[in-house]
Amino acid sequence: MNSVDARFLFDFGSPNAYFVHKVLPAVEARSGARFDYVPVLLGGLFKLSGNRSPMETYAGVANRRTYDMLEIERFVAKHGLDRFRMNPHFPVNTLQIMRGAIAAERLGCKAPYIDAMFAAMWERGLDMAQPDVIAGVLAEAGLDVAAIVAGSQDADVKAKLMANTQAAFEQGAFGAPTFFVGTEMFFGKDRLAEVEAEIARQMRA
Repeated sequence: MNSVDARFLFDFGSPNAYFVHKVLPAVEARSGARFDYVPVLLGGLFKLSGNRSPMETYAGVANRRTYDMLEIERFVAKHGLDRFRMNPHFPVNTLQIMRGAIAAERLGCKAPYIDAMFAAMWERGLDMAQPDVIAGVLAEAGLDVAAIVAGSQDADVKAKLMANTQAAFEQGAFGAPTFFVGTEMFFGKDRLAEVEAEIARQMRA
């Protein structure tokens, strides 16, 4: 069985990225793959690609907004994601916490950082654009607040987030969650079955 390059491009501001984060361990267990979490800035990716958020795109389409909520309810029920709640501050400016994801990776605490940020956004409904709220969440998670906050202001960290976002665009991405299995791209939580099938295909190759 061959190893596979599997990547998950995410922004904490996307509820669908949260859903993927919660179900990805099961995909990994079934497939044997391990996903590399790649932080990107969703607003920057929208700007580069000329895309807009679903909230903006479908602002005047009441039936579509109603259906989107139904899809969320179905996904939550199917996967038992009872802790999920829409963030009352949505949309949230995630620039600082996305930079923090780069800093946390460099500090060796990427996984617990990601867990804490997704939970704060989509289980606790916190305003994760506020520095004091960010610091509180980091402290509660037992992470090094000073090191992560300082790291998120590092020029190299800022440049890395921009580079990740640019690279995502150049590879064809236009939103989040986006997956790459090798060079094959998939978009959205509703493509997880196809992602898993592609992993299996590449592992057999």
